[in-house]
Amino acid sequence: MSLIVAKFGGSSVASIDKIKHIAGRIKGMRDKGDDIVVVVSAMGDTTDELIELASLTGHDLCKREMDMLLATGEQQSAALLALTLNNFACSSISLTGWQAGIKSDDSHSKARITGIETGRIKNELKQGNVVIIAGFQGLSPQGDITTLGRGGSDTTAVALAACLDALRCMIFTDVEGVFTADPRIVKEAKKLPQISYEEMLEMASLGAGVLQPRAAEFAMLYNVDVEVLSSFSHNPGTIITEVANMENHRAVSGIAHDLNCARFALFDVPDQPGIAKTLFKTLAAENINVDIIIQSAMRDGRNDIAFTIEEKELSRAIPVVEGLVKKICASGMTYGNDVAKVSIVGAGMQSNIGVAAAMFEALADEGINIHMISTSEIRVSCVIDECHIKAAIKALHRKFELDKIE
Repeated sequence: MSLIVAKFGGSSVASIDKIKHIAGRIKGMRDKGDDIVVVVSAMGDTTDELIELASLTGHDLCKREMDMLLATGEQQSAALLALTLNNFACSSISLTGWQAGIKSDDSHSKARITGIETGRIKNELKQGNVVIIAGFQGLSPQGDITTLGRGGSDTTAVALAACLDALRCMIFTDVEGVFTADPRIVKEAKKLPQISYEEMLEMASLGAGVLQPRAAEFAMLYNVDVEVLSSFSHNPGTIITEVANMENHRAVSGIAHDLNCARFALFDVPDQPGIAKTLFKTLAAENINVDIIIQSAMRDGRNDIAFTIEEKELSRAIPVVEGLVKKICASGMTYGNDVAKVSIVGAGMQSNIGVAAAMFEALADEGINIHMISTSEIRVSCVIDECHIKAAIKALHRKFELDKIE
């Protein structure tokens, strides 16, 4: 008998009919003799609706109380699924994150899992129950409910699979796997049969919405095989695994893009020790995450510094950066949210020459200007004008012949 951890996202539990559908699927898995732990997200748009409801109370929304509120969405899904499975003569029990032993730090709204006490889960499995766990939540050292950030149910599932030594973690969603590009933009996009942990982590971090970045990080750290597949079909999905288990290494496996992007440019920054520390330590203290950073060549003892952040943080970041411009004696700054990031990802980049050059050629052929460039061993990212993002994705997909992946 094997243990399977299965996570169902909000679209999979968006209505009672859909809950009944996945209950039938879970019962089928259980009837094959496997132990099943299920992690669920909130129903459909419940989280957004709760946030909107909270906004009616005023502008000052305490993060602790927001966590108390938002955690109820997943609890609702878990209880409804347990009720349904029990009515299907499939013994089950629902647990909150803290009842399931999920511990976290105290960073409300974006907590990190620090450990899982699995005793309760294992005991329920021994009694023959399907264990249904509310995702996206944990318990802080102070005994407060915390939430793990958007997509946190993915992280819950992968962390549970690691701690319970599951055979596999199955992430059921509304798409059939990981595609070479967003199929809503590129109709020729192909589903990847396999992708490495490193590639998935890069793609998730760069805007691919099929898996939360921290879930990909957990999978890589603890060597958990993850399958991303559709809850609405029985077709095989995409297996996320270590590179050694993959049949071949493609130079480029996929195209990711991110519209949640804003950029700043600071002019005539003094070229002296401590300036970068002051700038980026201040932003970090304000919980503003910086992505791409570029510093120009020095001229007359000064240079320009440009960087990107998440667009949703722009309004909060503007007064912080304005204060920094004065503090570090820069001559001024500009900012904007009319940019986007497009990236190519592939484990095979490390052994293939000219991949970045091919990317730049494809963008140049489309008349697309590149504002910023960032690279890693398996990724090249370019910041471009947002209005060109669809053309860029399509051009790169053609350039690297991703429609021919089998």
